[in-house]
This record gives sequence, structure tokens and C-alpha cells, in this order.
Amino acid sequence: MSKKEKNPRLGKVGGQAVLEGVMMRSGDNIALAVRRDDGKIATKKSTFTSVRKKHKALNIPILRGVVNFVEMMRLSYSTLSDSAKLLGLDELDEETKFDRWVKRKFGDKVMNVIMVIATVLGVALAIGLFTVLPMLITSWIKGLVGGDETKWGYNFLFSLISGVIRIAIFILYMVLVSLMKDIRRTFEYHGAEHKSIACYESGMELTPENAKKCTRFHPRCGTSFIFVILILSILIFSLVPWTTNTFTDKLVMMLLRLALLPVVTGIGYEFLMLAGRHPNKCTLALSAPGLLMQRITTKEPDLDQLAVAIKSLKLAMPDEFPDEPEGDADEEPDETEETENAEETENTEDAAKTEDGENETV
Repeated sequence: MSKKEKNPRLGKVGGQAVLEGVMMRSGDNIALAVRRDDGKIATKKSTFTSVRKKHKALNIPILRGVVNFVEMMRLSYSTLSDSAKLLGLDELDEETKFDRWVKRKFGDKVMNVIMVIATVLGVALAIGLFTVLPMLITSWIKGLVGGDETKWGYNFLFSLISGVIRIAIFILYMVLVSLMKDIRRTFEYHGAEHKSIACYESGMELTPENAKKCTRFHPRCGTSFIFVILILSILIFSLVPWTTNTFTDKLVMMLLRLALLPVVTGIGYEFLMLAGRHPNKCTLALSAPGLLMQRITTKEPDLDQLAVAIKSLKLAMPDEFPDEPEGDADEEPDETEETENAEETENTEDAAKTEDGENETV
């Protein structure tokens, strides 16, 4: 055939590194596997039906990227919490009288409140580091050099300066956190996640030894997504006039940039899907900066970590790996938990097939 056939395995599974393990998602199936202190692999299976399947209007280009980003944030938080429970970290500290009082008065709702507060603080930190701080530094530089604010080239120049500052802050942040022992372990599981997916997509038998030979860099990685967002923001934010003469000017400009973030996110998502489904010289060249960043956010895993990632991948794809047991072979299978109620699962059964590009971020 003159035209190269598309690999049917591309885009069928994606994942996320968690505490001492990996989460994999294929279609509506979610699988989580972690390595406990005793060396055993603990697992949990669940389902997650995207709102995009229930409401097709949310599946249009650009908008679907925004919806996917929100859903992945929600799924990431719940998955991290589940990994801590599988490791038994939530049982390490003895309950105090205050803990018992809070649980008696508020029940499980208190955890929801804590998660909301943590999310708000996380978003505020991200906005401060990647929006406010670069804008303040660029405004200071603008005051030194001056220029004609009515020209697009002027706006683009300072948008470029601001973008370069954001990228520098991001790289510095990732380098610093990678020095932490626990974060490095997570980055190793991130590498294990990528290698196991690459092994599956190549058609090789899924074994830790085969996965070890595969690349730990993937064009659909969340790291690449963030880097694409940072680069796209330089172009899109240049449409906003760079006027920071007064506090009101700075506030308006910041709010306009925040309002454009969904557009940037949506376009970045479409590019990432294109790069993941159509690996060629052009998409690989455009993906190169994000792939370079993965040299920081992924580390070489060992065979035990690869075994955990492969276990998670197989459990997330029961149609292709129907005989894969939950947990280690000598353990009783963990009870499968559903994150959606039975009625919702039945109502969306016809939509449960994996769509091309459904499992976007690796």
C-alpha cells in the first residue's frame, strides 16, 4: 500500500503516574495499580463516563479540550486519593479527638471541603506563578524600554517576553521539584506509564523486559500539553493590548488573558490529539519542546515499576486482556468499584466503546 496504515492501537489508552503506581484509562474503564510496602501490587477498577458522551454538543473541537481538561483535573485528584488509600497512607496516623469530632460532625463532607480548598489554592498558585508574576516582570521591562502600544508588533514583543518568562518559571519549577525523592519516584512511574503504553502501541508482548526497551517519551503526555499551552499563549495573548500604565490596566489585561485560557487550552488539546494520532516529521518537530521537557518529568523505571504499569494497563483493557487477575496472583481480587451508578452505566453502554483519541493525555 502506498499510504501507510494507521496503527489501530494509537490513542486507545492513556494514564497518569500516582503515589507508588500508575492509573490507566481506556474508554470508560479506569484501573489503578500501586506497589505496597510488602511488595504486593494492590489494584482498583472503576468506570468514568465522560460528559462528552452524554452530551454530544460538548464534543465539538476546541470546546471538547476544555471539557477534557476539567474532567482530567477531577479524575487526577480522585485517583491520587485512591492511590493513598491503597497504600494505607490514610491509616498511618492515629485519630485524635479532634479528628473524631470532625468526622462525627461533618462526615465525608469535610474531605470534599478540603479538596475544594486545596484546588482553589493550587489554582491561585498557578495563576500567580504563570500569569501575575510574568506580567509584573514584563511590565517592569516595558517601563524601561517604552514603545508604541498601538502596534501589534509591540504587543507581540512583550507577549513573547512574558511567554519566555512563563516557560523559564515552569522549567525551573519542574527541575526543583524533581530533586525531591518522592517526586523522583513519581517521575519514574511516569516513565513506566509511557514505556508500557509504547510497548502496547508497538504490538510487542506486554512484559517488563519488553517495555524496558521502549521510549519513555510520548507526544500525548500532559507535560507536552502544558508546554504547548505555554507556547500557544504567546501567540494568542499577543491579541490583547499590552497596556499596564495603571492598576486598572493591569487588572483588565490579566482578566482578558484568563478569559482566553479556555481558547488556548482547547487549541492545545486539538494539537496534542493530532500529534498523538499522526506521528510524522511535522508533528514530531512541533512536539519536540514538550518531548524535551519529558526528560525532566519522566525518569527511567525499574522492572518492578514497569510491572505495576503493565498490570494497570491490562486491567483497564479487559476486552484485550480478559484473563488478567486483579492484584498479585496469590492475592484475593480486589472488589471492583464503580464511580458511576449502575443506571448511568446501562444508559451509556452503547457509548462505552473507545473512540479515537478518547484517552488523550498520557
